[in-house]
Amino acid sequence: MLRINLSRLRKDLEDLGEIGKTAEGGVWRSSLSEADMEARRWYIQRMTEAGLQHWIDAAGNIFARTGEGGPAVLAGSHIDSVPNGGRFDGALGVMAAFECIRTIQEQGVRTRLPIEAVAFTDEEGRFGGFIGSGAVAGTLPPEEVARRRDLRGLPLAEAMRNVGLDPARIPEARRDPKDLRAYVELHIEQGPVLESLGLPIGVVQGIIAGSRTWVTFHGRADHAGTTPMSMRKDALLGAAEFSLRAREMVLSEGSGTSVGTVGVLELKPGASNIVPESAFLTLDLRDISWEVLQRLLERTRSLAHEIAQKWGLEATVERMRVSEPAHMSPHIQAIVDEAARNLGLKTHWMNSGAGHDAQILAKVTEAGMIFVPSRQGRSHSPAEFTEWDQIENGANVLLHTLLRLAEG
Repeated sequence: MLRINLSRLRKDLEDLGEIGKTAEGGVWRSSLSEADMEARRWYIQRMTEAGLQHWIDAAGNIFARTGEGGPAVLAGSHIDSVPNGGRFDGALGVMAAFECIRTIQEQGVRTRLPIEAVAFTDEEGRFGGFIGSGAVAGTLPPEEVARRRDLRGLPLAEAMRNVGLDPARIPEARRDPKDLRAYVELHIEQGPVLESLGLPIGVVQGIIAGSRTWVTFHGRADHAGTTPMSMRKDALLGAAEFSLRAREMVLSEGSGTSVGTVGVLELKPGASNIVPESAFLTLDLRDISWEVLQRLLERTRSLAHEIAQKWGLEATVERMRVSEPAHMSPHIQAIVDEAARNLGLKTHWMNSGAGHDAQILAKVTEAGMIFVPSRQGRSHSPAEFTEWDQIENGANVLLHTLLRLAEG
């Protein structure tokens, strides 16, 4: 039975992990940053050395291909990262897909349909997330491109131009659904379930709905020593109460599996002797139910304005991204399960609590995901790790899933 080359895949992952490496042992490759562009150049060089046909589309997505004709079977993920994140999140899916098509080409395996490996732009969300996959799926309209910016206010359009991409051409990245046979993504679980069960492969059934909301409380900058407490318009008070009440909202009004996270809090002017004039925070809300998420988002907006009024402030609420839940293809789930069992690997059928490019591609083609265990469930952290034999298992399941799908 055909197998991937683990030593080669391991070296690729280890070499990629050196790009954007942090002092803590993690990686920081924010989308379209200098580190991300270095990683892209490195990846393109690897594809060139492998003799694979490859190209970059109008959204900055990087593709490699083996075989001719169509429709194409896609596999991949992303190589951008969260700040000081782990070395496997996204990178595993890209490099394993690359290793699969490299193996297929080297071994002279002919498939009826072509297979492509893809590295999507900005999955992690510097500019709101799912830029590349949204462009391929045709769900990223020009007005959305114009609206997106990062936490420092840099517009997506400007960041694209800075690296030689034309934001006006993003619609050209759309793939006709008729040209896509399927999309499969190998990913670390990013949670503790597989490890706790002692099982090597997760067959993903669904992906949670998620959102990112930016909330800013506007007050007034005053002298910290001369302004009486009762006369202040302290923006931090609004942000502090909102953070606590948002947690209470998720617990009392969510589904029981809803989660909410305030991950960024920034004060301006940001001096110890000035009453904060503005407090900016981000709220990440997720639930498997689209209806529950929508209800929480509406409540978020009213909660922010209610708290602002209480403290004599003003509030602005911006939804930077809302992604619908996605059901993975039952057909692909069955193929993944069969591929794993043919390799002597047991499976666990499960949902994903994290968002992935697969949920965007599911809008236009059959999509599926394969999970491998994460040590202690750690992810988005330098502590993120998956054992190499488990990576080999996942890559081989991906290989045989792709081969089966490419039969037509």
